[in-house]
Amino acid sequence: MSLKKSILVIILVLLIDQVTKVYIKTHFALHEEVKVFDWFRIIFVENKGMAWGFELPGSYGKLVLTLFRLVAITGIGYWLYDSVRKNSPAILTFCIALIFAGAFGNIVDSIFYGLLFEESTKIHVASFLPEGGGYESIFYGKVVDMIQFTFYSDILPEWIPFWGGKHFSFFDPVFNIADSAISIGVFLLVVFNKKAFPKK
Repeated sequence: MSLKKSILVIILVLLIDQVTKVYIKTHFALHEEVKVFDWFRIIFVENKGMAWGFELPGSYGKLVLTLFRLVAITGIGYWLYDSVRKNSPAILTFCIALIFAGAFGNIVDSIFYGLLFEESTKIHVASFLPEGGGYESIFYGKVVDMIQFTFYSDILPEWIPFWGGKHFSFFDPVFNIADSAISIGVFLLVVFNKKAFPKK
C-alpha cells in the first residue's frame, strides 16, 4: 500500500475518532448513556491512563504515560514509513496505519483535551474552549471513551462449576474508535500473519 493510501487511512480514522469524541464530550454528562440495543450502549467515561483503566501512580504518572505514548507512536510511525519504503505487503502497511491512527487519536486527547475542554461531571456537560480555560494543563488530558458491547450480563446457571449462580458479564470495557483501530490492526496482523510477514 502506498504512502498516500496509508495517510488517507490515518486521516479517516483520526477524523471519525475525534468527531465522535468531541461530540460526546460536548453533549453528554459524565456517565450519561444511551441504550442502542440490549448488548450495545453509548456511555461517556473518561480514562486517565491506559487501556483497561490502568494508571501510573503519583503526580507525574500521567505525564510519564503521555511521553511514553509519544515515544511509542514515533516508533510506529517509523515502522510504517519503513514498510512503505520496502514495498511491504499491503495488509502489513494497512494494519500499521490503523495502529498508528489509533495511537495518535488517543495521544491527541492526552495532550490537548485538558486545555480545550471544561471538566465533565455527572451534572455538567463540558464546553469547548471555555473562557476560564480547560480542566488541566497540557499533557494531562483524559481520553474520551464511549462504546460498550456487553454481550452477556446475567446470573450463570447453577450447574457451571465455581461460577454457577453468580452474576457474570462478558466484555464490559468502554472504548473508542481509536482503541478499535488499534485492536483491528493487531487482530488482522495475527490472522494474516503469513501474508503480512512472508518468508523470503
